Amino acid sequence: MEENTIVLIVGAGPAGLATAACLAQFSIPYVIMEREDCSASLWRNRAYDRLKLHLAKEFCELPHMSYPIDAPTYIPKDQFVKYLDSYIERFDIQPKYNTAIKSCTYDEGKECWISLACDAATSRVVMYKSKFLVVASSENSAANIPVIPRLLDFAGEAIHSSLYKSGTAYSGKNVLVVGCGNSGMEIAYDLQHMVPIHQLLFVARYVHVMTKEIIWFRMTLVQHTPVNAVDDLLVRMSKFLFGDLSKHGIVRPETGPLLLKEKTGRSTVIDVGTVGLIKKGTIKVLGNISKINGNVVEFEDKKESSFEVIVFATGYKSMANTWLKNGESMLNNDGLPKKEFQNHWKGANGLYCAGLARRGLAVIAIDAKNIANDILSSYDMHRCETN
Repeated sequence: MEENTIVLIVGAGPAGLATAACLAQFSIPYVIMEREDCSASLWRNRAYDRLKLHLAKEFCELPHMSYPIDAPTYIPKDQFVKYLDSYIERFDIQPKYNTAIKSCTYDEGKECWISLACDAATSRVVMYKSKFLVVASSENSAANIPVIPRLLDFAGEAIHSSLYKSGTAYSGKNVLVVGCGNSGMEIAYDLQHMVPIHQLLFVARYVHVMTKEIIWFRMTLVQHTPVNAVDDLLVRMSKFLFGDLSKHGIVRPETGPLLLKEKTGRSTVIDVGTVGLIKKGTIKVLGNISKINGNVVEFEDKKESSFEVIVFATGYKSMANTWLKNGESMLNNDGLPKKEFQNHWKGANGLYCAGLARRGLAVIAIDAKNIANDILSSYDMHRCETN
């Protein structure tokens, strides 16, 4: 079976939905497909219960639709999912769910993208021909768990943070949280705050820690102030609020938070109360894992401890390179943009990406608008040539 469309969008997460809405504003035909049975499956099915958006709502809106006026400043995940459902309804977005992309290849002769997708319900393979292709399959396509010697022999329960919901299932157990990003810090807090934990250790090292108020200040200031100046001010504010955390095992990177994000994609951690528990010694911070032997985990300083549960809050990875066959103009070997931020969203031959810049919802909206505007200019030109 074969279908033709102007734009094919792969992925119905926030980035794909935002792109679809922007295309709809210009009446540009598109097809949006999603391998899961719902939109935004990461938010619906793979996020812990206490999760809220880490940025204030004004920085997290999708194009052409604001949050309800009574929405809290920091949107809980359930309210964000409702917002996405309303967004889908408002812009009449109709994703093809349970449809997994198998390959996308650019046909030089026909000057179009040839994409093969499999309908999970019927096992039928459909060929799509499109003038433009938008990779919106997320930088969080698959769980990333580090390679650790003898991890498979761990005698307890080892899970990725995508399977973690709340601490209620781990009462009284020894738990190790691996990861120094927002998920790791928040899960560690949730475990200790929600239920009595016998022992909670946390693998973290080099990270900037801020508050939500500092992040709001950063988002406002960076629009008008050089990055180096903002970084210097943020570090000073963090030092004033949290003091020297290195004696507790958390070392502030030499590179400032904004520049670090720009160079590596590593985000600043927003404290939800974890730092206070670390200072009290309720949560202990350790270095990297060297190896595992049964229930015993050995760390890089040769210290050992026994655990019943390990939660890997070690992030995700893009899987775009597994199906995109002609993406060299846009994506690197990790399935992320080659070009610097602000020029990252466009490749050659009508290829685009949305939501792969590792900069969250604020940049997803920018990506979607840029893509739709660029497609509009080419689409209008193409219609003039064919009339």
